[in-house]
Amino acid sequence: MAGRLRRRQAYAENERPALARAAASHDGAMRLLVLGGTHHVGRAVVEAALARGDEVTTLTRGVSGPPAVEAFGGRALLARAGLILGPYEITGRMPWWLRRIERGGDVLAPGPPDLALQYIDGRDLAAWLLHAADNGVGGVINTVSKPGQATMRSLLEAAKAATGSPAHLAWIPPDVIARAGIEPWTELPVWVPPDSELIGLHTGDVSVAYAAGLSCRPVEETVADTWAWLQAEGDPPPVPDRPAHGVDPDREREVLAMAAGANG
Repeated sequence: MAGRLRRRQAYAENERPALARAAASHDGAMRLLVLGGTHHVGRAVVEAALARGDEVTTLTRGVSGPPAVEAFGGRALLARAGLILGPYEITGRMPWWLRRIERGGDVLAPGPPDLALQYIDGRDLAAWLLHAADNGVGGVINTVSKPGQATMRSLLEAAKAATGSPAHLAWIPPDVIARAGIEPWTELPVWVPPDSELIGLHTGDVSVAYAAGLSCRPVEETVADTWAWLQAEGDPPPVPDRPAHGVDPDREREVLAMAAGANG
């Protein structure tokens, strides 16, 4: 327990420079009401707002009320975030990849390696939401990175670097994965086949968000900070009523053996 507390403190210390930058760039304090605010993006918004001097109130009810649109009309900002990664991620996508690569050995890496990914670090989303509130940005806006912010290769190589694992990434073609019956997105988190209808998850138009000041940090920083968070606070608990992410180890070995046999 003492070791975990020390790691948690070290992680908080490492976050302070980024929070200080957010505070330094803020011209005036706001009073914010955050619905939720205890997990992932909500937690990142609260931390960033407090660091820059805003007055924050959180409200957690556990149920949904009438849409924040009926009351505010065009002044409401509906940020369509898509895939969200980074520290505090309770969904378990990036944590699963990090733990799998930590175990080492041959890792089923879904190809093609240069598949372009589109996502956003929860902290970048938090910073932009506060910026949008400062500047009165409203409307329905896709709020993720530009397509190609990372690739499957750069994401998984970043996980190797963060964990220090000697794991070998065995790149498996999408057709082999499909024949094995392995599900994209859930059994192989983040990944979708390039020729499937799901590819829209990584090809959205984000020109409006970028014109309104969105910027995204490098994938290496997102992955390394996620790993640091896992070391400090432990793995996120399973989410009720949602399937666990990640392919079964036995199935992974079967597909790797299948691919090796086809190549041999």
